[in-house]
Amino acid sequence: MKPEPEDEPTHKLETKPRRLYQAWKGNNIFLCGGRLIFGPDAASLLLTTFLIISPTIIFCYQMKSKLHQSNTGQQHMHRAAVLIVIITTIMDMVFLFMTSARDPGIVPRNTRAPPEADDLLLGSSTPSMDWSGGRTPRMRFRRTKDVIVNGFTVKVKFCETCLRYRPPRSSHCSICNNCVHKFDHHCPWVGQCIGLRNYRYFFLFVATSTFLCIFVFVFAWLSVYSQMVDNGDSIWLALRKEAYSFALIIYTSIVVWFVGGLTVFHLYLIGTNQTTYENFRYHYDKNDNPYRKTLAENFAEVFLTKIPPPMNNFRSRVGEGALEAGFYTPYIGLDVTTPRQKIDLDRENKEVLVGGMQIPTVLQNIDYGPFEDSSEDKDMNQGEKKVHFTSAWAQGNEGGGTSAAATTACNAETSEDDLNEIESPNTATTQTSAEANTEPLGQIDKMEGTLERKSQRSNTI
Repeated sequence: MKPEPEDEPTHKLETKPRRLYQAWKGNNIFLCGGRLIFGPDAASLLLTTFLIISPTIIFCYQMKSKLHQSNTGQQHMHRAAVLIVIITTIMDMVFLFMTSARDPGIVPRNTRAPPEADDLLLGSSTPSMDWSGGRTPRMRFRRTKDVIVNGFTVKVKFCETCLRYRPPRSSHCSICNNCVHKFDHHCPWVGQCIGLRNYRYFFLFVATSTFLCIFVFVFAWLSVYSQMVDNGDSIWLALRKEAYSFALIIYTSIVVWFVGGLTVFHLYLIGTNQTTYENFRYHYDKNDNPYRKTLAENFAEVFLTKIPPPMNNFRSRVGEGALEAGFYTPYIGLDVTTPRQKIDLDRENKEVLVGGMQIPTVLQNIDYGPFEDSSEDKDMNQGEKKVHFTSAWAQGNEGGGTSAAATTACNAETSEDDLNEIESPNTATTQTSAEANTEPLGQIDKMEGTLERKSQRSNTI
């Protein structure tokens, strides 16, 4: 006897739900299972790294070549310079990595409208304009609401992408497609937004880069000066002999204007407790800045306070229902109508259907009283309808003889029509649309005929 096959397991292993970073609708790049968060332009980090490492390598190579040509005191100075540059460069790269690979303070998204956004307002166009243009009217939430911050009234905006009111000092980054808490700006050199959780490292990165440029610039000039003193050369001849120093002087003199200017500007922002976005958008003065404190408190808030934890746990798992619901974008998949409003909309749609066509809202409020048929016209129309009905009934009686026979014939004709409709659906659809288009035209002709008869009657009088 053949062994009976074992019963296959009826249950399958349930797939684990995806993690939040895998379902996130922002433009971020996640690495190491969602532990590292980069911006969409993270490739610019390669260029930034090259601009930092290259002058450091050139400087160290130049200092090493001078060790054999200098006395003992100069050798110690060169070794110390190389050590300082290497340490500063490593710190600069660490601060760059901490700025770019860190959650800047991304605000969580909502999968549906928040409960506090119950007041609906229409967009810039009215429903009549939308219907007349063939568009569906778009419903918007109240754009702003007032909150009290340190005794000041601050307006917070509703983000139509994240479906929530942004916290104070937050803004939506169009590059990363995220709302960022205490948004400063999006830096293309680090490929990341600068916000609450990485602003400290961004400033340290810029300040360290400034110090590195100034240090290399000074030592490059010292090398040129020592060449002038030792050999009695002119400055131009010394620059020709010190080609590496000349290249470093030109490079650092250009870069220091950018990183040095940023350092001074952000020192001003920290001292006044502003962000770059607030400084350019609101132009806070001394009296109307709701976040300003004393100078020491402002610096302590940036450098001495504990960085808050991220508001999103991108490694957490989300249920399948949340994945199906998704994170809505403006006016896509968002139903802002209540069941009662849906019933009202259905009723309105039924009222404006004429001949299978939908009449725009702007044409619904027109007074058609002057165009209504007079009593004589109504009698004439009724008479025409009676004649057609009588002739049709007579034809039916002649063909069938009795009402039962007529009913049987009618059913037979209906079945035959249904069969024809099944065999040629395209033809039936074409006829239906033609009839739907003919009915409104017939009504217009009827109105024009009524106007002509009224004008003739007035002329006769």
